[in-house]
Amino acid sequence: MISRRALMASTAALPCLAPFSAAAATAPSTIKLAVSTYSYWHFRGQKTPVERVIEEAAQLGFDGVEILHRQMDGEDPAYLNRLKQMAFRHGLALPMLSIHQDFVHPDPAERQKHIDHTIRCIGLAAHLGIPCIRLNSGRWKTIRSFDELMKVKGDEPPLPGYSEKDALTWCVSSIEKCLPAAEKAGVLLALENHWGLTTRTETLLQIWRTVNSPWLGINLDTGNFPGDPYTEIEKLAPHASIVQAKTYHGGGVWYTLDLDYKRIAAILKKAGYRGWVSLEMEGNEPASTAVPKSLKMLREAFA
Repeated sequence: MISRRALMASTAALPCLAPFSAAAATAPSTIKLAVSTYSYWHFRGQKTPVERVIEEAAQLGFDGVEILHRQMDGEDPAYLNRLKQMAFRHGLALPMLSIHQDFVHPDPAERQKHIDHTIRCIGLAAHLGIPCIRLNSGRWKTIRSFDELMKVKGDEPPLPGYSEKDALTWCVSSIEKCLPAAEKAGVLLALENHWGLTTRTETLLQIWRTVNSPWLGINLDTGNFPGDPYTEIEKLAPHASIVQAKTYHGGGVWYTLDLDYKRIAAILKKAGYRGWVSLEMEGNEPASTAVPKSLKMLREAFA
């Protein structure tokens, strides 16, 4: 048994720790920059392999890669393990898996399909070591074409005989059914201000507050606001879990915005945001030139 005197002598020999500093604890951290694989493929033409995006992201100096689920070549364990190891070997984090689902549907069986899809994707994210998945609310689809929906900035009428209140109930209930799987896997669901039910910031916040779970966060997309983006970003910034930063080099695929990222960085800093900023280059210019330009601009804005 160690004597009290020997224990005191060995403890005294340990190096002194610096006293706790409140200033050090609250010092701002450096924003981490990721690039979404979506920046290299906009749902048109041949898919750019996720592996290629990982390689290019490492060469350009990004901190991480956000993976678009629809861009993956499969879901088998061997493929997932290959992506996970490749990211690790290149010194990159995988902060988010962006998936698609639609909870705005009057048929419970149809909503259950999307709940099941979300739960399956939670498992994929956990396998890949990804701590967060992008969540959509869904939309009415009374405007069938996404191109036409963009022309009216997401202002889509409900299905005949239904109201936004119905859609909110469906969405909240569906998210709640996904939460046990998210908590068990340790994967955050991040609801995006995406076109559809969450086009309006107030509606997104209403869903988030109604669910009221630590496993539901907010994915703030800088390019998905129908009005003044800066006012809306200010509303979401204090609650944001992750941020997607849109750029439009060569003109946007659907629309073009001239976003002031120094102003956006200032808003996020004021709100105390310390998380990831993931680039979504949505322009027509080739990613080989547009992504490096976007990275340079984001680095300068968030310096």
